[in-house]
Formats: sequence, C-alpha cells, structure tokens
Amino acid sequence: MQTVLFTGPGGAGRTTLAAATALAGARRGARVLLLTTGGEAAGAVLGTALAADAATPIVPGLYARRIDSGDRFRQEFLAFQERAGAALDLLGAAPLDEDELTELPGSETFALLHALRTEHASGAWDLLVLDMPPAAETIRLLALPAQARRYLRRLLPPERQAARALRPVLAQLAGVPMPAQKLYEAADRWERELAAVQRVIEAPGTRVRLVTDAGPLALAQLRPLRAGLALYGRHTDAIVVNRLVPTGSADPFLAALSGGQQTALKALREEFPDVPVHEVPHLGRDPQGVEELDELIDGPAGEIGDTGPGGDPWTVEDRLAADGILLWRVPLPGARREGLGLVRRGDEIVVTVGPFRRIRTLPSALRRCSVSGAGLHDGVLDIRFTPDPGLWPRSGAADPGESS
Repeated sequence: MQTVLFTGPGGAGRTTLAAATALAGARRGARVLLLTTGGEAAGAVLGTALAADAATPIVPGLYARRIDSGDRFRQEFLAFQERAGAALDLLGAAPLDEDELTELPGSETFALLHALRTEHASGAWDLLVLDMPPAAETIRLLALPAQARRYLRRLLPPERQAARALRPVLAQLAGVPMPAQKLYEAADRWERELAAVQRVIEAPGTRVRLVTDAGPLALAQLRPLRAGLALYGRHTDAIVVNRLVPTGSADPFLAALSGGQQTALKALREEFPDVPVHEVPHLGRDPQGVEELDELIDGPAGEIGDTGPGGDPWTVEDRLAADGILLWRVPLPGARREGLGLVRRGDEIVVTVGPFRRIRTLPSALRRCSVSGAGLHDGVLDIRFTPDPGLWPRSGAADPGESS
C-alpha cells in the first residue's frame, strides 16, 4: 500500500492537489481513499458533500472520508471515563455527559492519526491520500507517536509493571480496582496504538509531498519545512508548485506575475536538485467537481511516482581505522547552521533544527564514545564520536551500526 501525505504552507492549494492525486490514482484503476479534516473545502473540490467518518463514493475506485475530530474526542473521552470509573468514584468526581463535551485543542491530530492507522490496517485500499494540516503542524503530528512512546517509557517504565502482581491483592483489600492498575492498562493500550501509527508513518510506502505557490517567499518557507521533515526521517517525495500562470503574456500585469513565478521556480529547482519539482497551471478559477479536477491530473500533479528511499536515514560510518572516530550521519537538507543545536544527554542525542527537536537513543557502539565534534556539510549533519578508552572493548570489533 502507498500513502501520500499532502502538506505545505497554508493557502497553497494542498486540498485541491490531494484530491487531484487521489482521482488520478482511481483513474489508473487503483482503489483510493482520500482522508481529510477539511470537510466543506474538500467537499467543494470534489463536488460532493462528505459524510462524517464514513467513506463517500466519488467516482469508481475513489472514496473520500471526512474525519470528525469532535465525535472522535467524545467517544474516546467517554470510554476513558468508563474505564476510570472506579478511580473517579474514589475521588468523588461527577462524570460528564456526552452532550456537554466539546473537543479540546489537539483533538484533530489524534483523530487524523487514528484514521490513518485504521484505514491502513483495513487493507481495503491501494492508495491512501491524506489532506494534512499546514506543514509545521504536520511535522509535529508525524513526530508525535515516537515522542509520546518515549514519554510513556520514562513515566511508566515497562519493568515497573512486574509489581502489578501485588495489585489484585490490594484491590481485594480495598474493594475496588487500584488506580495504578488502570493506569498501566491504559499505558499498554496507548503503547500499542502509538506503535501501530508509527509503523505506518515510517513505512517505505509513506511519503510526503509539499505543495507551494510560486511566490517570492516560497523558498524561504520550504527550506525549514524540508529540514524539519528530514529531522524525523521523512522523505520529501516531490514539491508541487501550484497556480502557475502562462508565460509570454502581452498583458504587463500577467507578464510580471509570470516572471516572478519563473524566478521562484528556478530558485526552488536550484535549492532542491534531488527532489522533483512539479508544475501545476492556474486554471483561472478554483477547481470544483471531478470534471475540473480532471484538468489537473493529466500533468505531473497527478503522478504517484516511486516510493522513495526507505529505512533509517541516520547511518553510522566506521572511520576508526583511518581517523579513530565513528561518524553518525544525519541528512538535513535545507538546514542552516543558524538554529541548529546538538546536545548529548546520557545515552540520547538531542538535535534541534529551527523550531523542531528530535531525541534519538544512541546506537550501542556510540554509547561507549564521547561526542568530539559536529559539522553541517551539503545538507548532512556529521556527528563525530571518539571511543572512550574506559568503555570501549579492548578486543573484538563492535558493530557501529548496532542500535537499541
């Protein structure tokens, strides 16, 4: 299964191009689902009102589903309230009714991740196309499962769960289930759910496509976004430049607009020579309905393309024989030295790129080393590690690629 995530700066037309790509897949005979949280906008683009949390047929092979984050929040909250009923009774808390629940900020993120995992696990689709939030929010959303799992492991260590053998005895003495037992049971459920979502996000068939206009700020906006995606190991499949006006117009206004767009296009291609840059013409209107979307899918905007590289892009290079170091190579295309940070905390490394931060556990060989320097060259952060004589094995060679 292939999964394509459409994101980019706000207002660039990602909903339209996500719908066009989904339609293109269906036209080629694939069974495609478009997932979106923008119900009215996506419905207008497709020319069909979308039902809440139900796959709506659009054309043969193409379905669209609007994610109702409010309904999802109410379902999850009521289920949690029921599971925690005994603990809430001990505290004297009054339960909330469904009709008084309103979703909290961040609910859309969890609803979208849940829908992605559910539809991916169903096996019903050849292609999933997601109309994602703006790019900065999408990057944090894609990082959430791994980060939340790390928090769970720190706050509720799995090895501490062995003590649960005593809790049934305590529960019998107290006459009610112990809150700690419920807490660990909830943590187990969260861990399984987050791990499943993370597997989908990190699957080789999951790619990110950036949508932008060709304005003067396009390059400045995309550069940190691509670096942020790379920080979390997400490959940018393509950059789609939307709403390009024709060149060679005799009208001075259109000629100036086209000239500025072509300048921005050239800068994008020079900045990202390794990423396909697709051009989508301006139709003179916002497409509405399948017939108008068909005008977009004959060109590169409708291409699904290759899956791109898979696996962990952070690689360890053994230079012990030549230079006495191990090199951890972190691809960060688009990153700049300004706003780049690197801190080691025990067996973890903290890498900051602008507003984005990632914490990685060191591979086992690097835990026995000290950080001796780092440098950013051609979009790759090279972190140098020197073996610690007190920790490095005296005989035998450790596998520098071994990780936890």
